[in-house]
Amino acid sequence: MTIKVIRGNPTPEELAAALAVMRARAAAMAAAPSGAPTARAAWSDPSRIAQQRLPQPSPSAWTRTYWPS
Repeated sequence: MTIKVIRGNPTPEELAAALAVMRARAAAMAAAPSGAPTARAAWSDPSRIAQQRLPQPSPSAWTRTYWPS
């Protein structure tokens, strides 16, 4: 693995820290199964938005909102 500093003048300690992070990420990627689905965070789960029933079509349906309050 070759690291090239494009900008700045990092200290040897900063380079060692960056290399440690890169190696840890590479080890984590290698240890993870390649075909397994990743877990979604709860805030990004679309099902939490539509937990209630949607309003039914009616003449006044435009006054109701999709987002539960």
